[in-house]
Amino acid sequence: MGRHIIGAAADLPPGKNKILTVEGRSVGVFNVNGTYYALKNSCPHQGAPLCKGRVTGMTLPSEPGQYVYGREGEILRCPWHGWEFDIASGKSIFDPHKCLVKTYEVAVEAEAEESPSVETYEVKVEEAKIVVYI
Repeated sequence: MGRHIIGAAADLPPGKNKILTVEGRSVGVFNVNGTYYALKNSCPHQGAPLCKGRVTGMTLPSEPGQYVYGREGEILRCPWHGWEFDIASGKSIFDPHKCLVKTYEVAVEAEAEESPSVETYEVKVEEAKIVVYI
């Protein structure tokens, strides 16, 4: 599993995403309410660039005649045919057991700077980086 620093956490605030190529794969990294997720940028339906789709919410289960909308910013809609996926799990909304998008591990790690001294090293935390593991 390769470790890839993709940028500073401060550069990808909640509600934002970015698409990049990691080890030859197109990957979308999303900040959903302060938690980072990475998905393969390919819709399992017909290979559309999924991560270029709209990030939205969805209608939640409710009583007949009622429409409850929620999960804003957690659902990714394919730009070609509107298929919807849960950004956190990669599972499709309509068939979560059979249709899903590949997900990748994401971590936010502090970057340390070491300054040598006689017998020890001083460690200073500079800035958090987003790291994708593929």
